Amino acid sequence: MGIAAGLFYNSDDAENCLDWRVRPSDEQYDTQKERWNDLAEHLREDLGERSGCRLSSWLQGSYKFGTQVRPASVDEEFDIDLGLYFIWTGQPEDGDHDPIDLKSFVQDSLADYVEDDTNDASGVDEPRAKCSRVHFDGNFHIDVPAYHLDDGRDARSLATSENKWENSDPKAIYAWWKVITGQADRARCRRLVRYLKMWATLKIDAEARPSSILITVLVADAFDDLDRDQFSGDDEFLREIVSTIASRLRDDAEVPNPANTKENLNRLDNKKSTALAEKLDELVSIADRGLAAATKSASAEIWSEAFDHFFPVPDADDEEEAVLKKNGRAVATIQFNPIVSVQASTGRHVFPGIDRIGPIPKGCDIKFTLANAHQLPAGATVSWMVRNSGKEAELKNDLGHRVGTGLTVSRDSEYRGTHHMDVAVHLNGLLIGRKRIPVEITGMGFPKRNPAKPAWNKFRR
Repeated sequence: MGIAAGLFYNSDDAENCLDWRVRPSDEQYDTQKERWNDLAEHLREDLGERSGCRLSSWLQGSYKFGTQVRPASVDEEFDIDLGLYFIWTGQPEDGDHDPIDLKSFVQDSLADYVEDDTNDASGVDEPRAKCSRVHFDGNFHIDVPAYHLDDGRDARSLATSENKWENSDPKAIYAWWKVITGQADRARCRRLVRYLKMWATLKIDAEARPSSILITVLVADAFDDLDRDQFSGDDEFLREIVSTIASRLRDDAEVPNPANTKENLNRLDNKKSTALAEKLDELVSIADRGLAAATKSASAEIWSEAFDHFFPVPDADDEEEAVLKKNGRAVATIQFNPIVSVQASTGRHVFPGIDRIGPIPKGCDIKFTLANAHQLPAGATVSWMVRNSGKEAELKNDLGHRVGTGLTVSRDSEYRGTHHMDVAVHLNGLLIGRKRIPVEITGMGFPKRNPAKPAWNKFRR
């Protein structure tokens, strides 16, 4: 177990963990559940009338697997997959409707749903090749694929825009997932999938990013092959899982669907598959350095290279960190103590602080300055990162961002709660100093005299 394993997952301090920060909050989970239940009820009733078929629905994808991650930024959306099943006996070709019919039924039904002012639906996209997509208020959408189901044979076929039936059975791959992970290890395997999905979102461009189901299958296969008695914390497991996946993709980029071995789940071309393996090698390197770090602080800074603001850092009064420093393990890494001057202002109101600020109202301009910059060793670099917390930031999917480097940075107070501006000082690639700057923001605010600053200059992305 690495020194920062508790920052990945810790049942005694769940809210200060990577696992907590990358997954939806309980409120977001409940909101999604309410919306897809309401949509499923509408679609089953409406599509039954449109098609004359019996209808059923089945939740699928990352929500079903328990591997959903929150959007990495306020510009992205939660994604849910809700399968709609038109039921008739026999083969898909034996019914009264072809694939285009089913897709048209779904698209028209979603359009009617959006027109209903009693729900939170905000729009429907043009039909996609294998599904329709409806958007909801609050960074959220539901993809709705249409299937034929022969419930007597428990056989499914996906309707596509090419007016063809595709062999696709989401229920079968979910059954495989439950068997290969096992009840005892499934929770850890879910966490590992979430970590890797968030890393991919943060570090790989969308067009070269592995799909959610590809990551899920790769992690489950690698996890199944591990000698699990050799590892303990999520950090060690993640390192081995990533190394195994990278080796597999270098040997053979094809990843068969375990429920249909004729289907290759890796839709990336050879060049992008090679690039993915190289990115995974970089993650292994980060993991090796994180596991070898002398203190939790140093390890957290290294892991943040992979997970940015989603990776938590230990508090200054962390007991385990204090023991390490007392025993001398931190002498080689912590050599500079940053002192940060903080000033928040709104109109004529000015709030000063050293190494913290607050309580301050919403709408303040906040300036952070390294007050003892004159003591920096030559060649040292200073970097800043916002880490937000609290219900308002969670609901906006704005848990922070990298701010950049320099001796001074500025942000706005945006969300109620206690957030942090974290400053780190590196020399020759080594962490020599860090500090957490608490920013306590109340719900009240003063009106500003000056126009609002552009969005990129706020205490949020």
